Amino acid sequence: MRFSIWPGYFWPWDEVVSLVEHCETTGWDGAYLADHFMPDSPDGSPADGPVLECWSTLAALAGRTERLRLGTLVASVTYRHPATIAKAAATIDVISSGRLVLGLGAGWQVNEHAAYGIALGTLGERMDRFDEACSVVTSMLRSPRTTFAGRHYEVTDAPCDPSPVQARLPVLIGAKGPKRGLPIAARHADEWNSWADPETFRERSAQLDRCCEEIGRDPAQIRRSTQALLFLSDDESWLAEQRATDMGGRPVMIGTSDQVAEVVGAYADAGVDELIIPDWTMHPCGGRTETCDRFIEEIAPQFR
Repeated sequence: MRFSIWPGYFWPWDEVVSLVEHCETTGWDGAYLADHFMPDSPDGSPADGPVLECWSTLAALAGRTERLRLGTLVASVTYRHPATIAKAAATIDVISSGRLVLGLGAGWQVNEHAAYGIALGTLGERMDRFDEACSVVTSMLRSPRTTFAGRHYEVTDAPCDPSPVQARLPVLIGAKGPKRGLPIAARHADEWNSWADPETFRERSAQLDRCCEEIGRDPAQIRRSTQALLFLSDDESWLAEQRATDMGGRPVMIGTSDQVAEVVGAYADAGVDELIIPDWTMHPCGGRTETCDRFIEEIAPQFR
């Protein structure tokens, strides 16, 4: 199993790069960035708060690291034309000497679409657009020229030069819906990602397998990843507070090293190839780098 870090987009740049460089030297496998322009808000209104733009930050990290896989988790196809997404991905793959994972999603956050004047559309419209965008992106990354005419996108004899360093730059599809999202992943994904606890992940992974079989694709061709909030500590009072906190439905790993290892083992048994860990819930007393070190030294080796 691979283990990757997910720095919060709200940290200052110097903290993001410091953590990623630390993870580079301590045995982590990758680093992912979310693609947002502002914090979310419950009523869809614009929200204040610093947010580093994903693609420019990713390019900077590509120049500051040498080993880590770097990815988007995930880039919304609503924000950029898929042809420009392919160009940016190919360029960052060149800068990083072939370490990019291109994570794509259909888009969901209402307030940033409204504030920036970007059409979000209904769920059906988003999924239609997402499917077309994936077709454009994958073709441009793997073919000398791309021509595509759909309802939402049209490109004509479009080049993508320089091409990616990787012969097949991995496209990660973030999706969970059995009617639209997982079939799109079955068609386009080299890797698939979904927030899920181990049992839910197992169920969705089986659904993805069935979607692959329906189109004649070998499900083993798609690697699988997920993420869970990490609360790792020996401080029982602090852990008790976290267990009593509403995490908004997000899957969590809470406990000592042995207790967290049990959860990681359940993910491994469910077929997870890569576990991605956000840094924004790590123990404030121990600090992010200390928690990262403890996880990668005490827990990760059991599953590699």
